[in-house]
Amino acid sequence: MTQARARVTSTSRRRRADWPRRYASRLVYSDLLVLISTLVGAWFLTSPGVRGEVTWPGGPTISYTAVLAVIGVVWFIGLDAIDTRDHRQVGHGIAEYRRIVDATIAVFALTIAVAFFLGMDMSRLLLAVVFPTGLGLLVVSRWMWRQWLRARQRKGEYTHRAVIIGERSNVKHVAQQIRRTDGTGYTIVGVITDGVPSEGIPQIEVLGDIRSAERALDAANIDALIIVGSDDIGPETMRRLGYAVADRDIQMIMAPALTDVAGPRLHATPVAGLPLVHVDFPRMESGKRFLKRTFDLVGSLLLLLLLSPVFLITAIAIRIDGPGPIFYHQERIGRRGRTFGMRKFRSMVANADDQLATLLDLQGSSETPLFKISDDPRITSVGRFLRRHSVDELPQLINVVRGEMSLVGPRPQRAAEVALYDDIALRRLAVKPGMSGLWQVSGRSSLSWEETIRLDLYYVENWSLTQDIVILFRTVRAVVAPGASAH
Repeated sequence: MTQARARVTSTSRRRRADWPRRYASRLVYSDLLVLISTLVGAWFLTSPGVRGEVTWPGGPTISYTAVLAVIGVVWFIGLDAIDTRDHRQVGHGIAEYRRIVDATIAVFALTIAVAFFLGMDMSRLLLAVVFPTGLGLLVVSRWMWRQWLRARQRKGEYTHRAVIIGERSNVKHVAQQIRRTDGTGYTIVGVITDGVPSEGIPQIEVLGDIRSAERALDAANIDALIIVGSDDIGPETMRRLGYAVADRDIQMIMAPALTDVAGPRLHATPVAGLPLVHVDFPRMESGKRFLKRTFDLVGSLLLLLLLSPVFLITAIAIRIDGPGPIFYHQERIGRRGRTFGMRKFRSMVANADDQLATLLDLQGSSETPLFKISDDPRITSVGRFLRRHSVDELPQLINVVRGEMSLVGPRPQRAAEVALYDDIALRRLAVKPGMSGLWQVSGRSSLSWEETIRLDLYYVENWSLTQDIVILFRTVRAVVAPGASAH
């Protein structure tokens, strides 16, 4: 009876733990549907004159239907070849979106190269419609799948029940990070630590200590064991844990101390039978800087054009609300410590800066470089609306055009705040400050100073254009629906 129950439990656990593969398999059909819809839609939306026949010197005449079908097959294979549906990646992070972009660009480049070398007379207009549309639909479909997945995970479905084992402070850090982040796919049901009481690890059960780890694993119905650093976990203990999780059909996951280093900067190399991890230093080369500046300049100019009616309406509302200037200029610290005048729509009374010191004294001295006033009485009625929807930040688009700020980056702070930085926090100044940033879309003002710095440094050290686009998308969501988050 006990063995039968164990087999049932093992089967149930295996099915529960296999949700990433089931989720990834659904993306196969979703991608196929998106590509077929894109190609068929492009065919019907372009004029008959554009979608004639394809010819090339010495070759047969081919219909555009066959050409589009071949492009679709290659595109579908390319999405798989670049691991856009890798069950270890899909559902979280930006790597999935980046791989979709890479696969689409590769197929587009291959199509252009083949057409050029064969001298094919292909419609450039048709290709200009197919690839951008398909890329957009693929990204949107993956995003919609993520929203579906998040909804299931909030109900306790499509998650791994996990236990963390290691030294108490490391266990606490990893557990807090996983619990704080929505959509990780892991539910922490307990920890196995060094016998110290669970002080500082609230609402997490201590299942046992490292020496009795195997008994603790038997007592917990889990799918994954997350191993963090500890002096008690030596090579022999690690080997024993490996055998234990293999016998119980449980995933074994290593959580190194390099928790804020993005995957592309980590490279594992086998040396003398040891999986040594190489870490690349973060560098913002001239090519990356040019790409980021081009993205900032084009994006800010387009936004200024599109949002010009909002600028006009906001200026009128501020003028009607009370006396004082429409715009507010404040000295902020930018890249490499340079001072610049940051522009905002005025959301406070005209003499707001003169009242700051008094209000800080009434609130109590701040121990961190974030001079924030709770329930700030200086904010006007119009300003409260502007702040809620981040409309007051829009004039910073002018700072972006001038090259003083970026669309995405660490938020610029006052000189008095920067004066309180330690050596670690000063690394925020390695890039231009941004209108939005990683910590703004990860919790906004509810985050602690330490967590804010951690997220800003992660952005600085792991920059990518894809990450900028994702942050901007999540910023728009947060502005349209304050309190929402996108993943």
